[in-house]
Amino acid sequence: QVRLVESGGGLVQPGGSLRLSCAASGRIFSVYSMGWYRQAPGMQRELVARITSGRTTNYADSVNGRFTISRANDKNTVDLQMNSLKPEDTAVYYCNADIKLTTLTRRDFWGQGTQVIVSS
Repeated sequence: QVRLVESGGGLVQPGGSLRLSCAASGRIFSVYSMGWYRQAPGMQRELVARITSGRTTNYADSVNGRFTISRANDKNTVDLQMNSLKPEDTAVYYCNADIKLTTLTRRDFWGQGTQVIVSS
């Protein structure tokens, strides 16, 4: 079974920084793109950032220039460095990975989510 485990959420003041980490484990053949999504109360889940296995990245306009996504392909991990945090960044952040399980099987996996609260 494949699992995605996130860490690094918490409470931070506006203007502060946090780093989220996510590790994929289990019977993994290879990992395609990985990403971070977030969901604020009463809102739909939205893309924050994604990164391909070739390290091509894309960001939501709202975080571009403040957040940086990176990955370690040999460890199946993805990180999200969040700087200049704003109250509107408050949400549950979810890790996502597009994983090849066998030569014929590919599935999307989600982590359990980690809470980020930006407040003074």
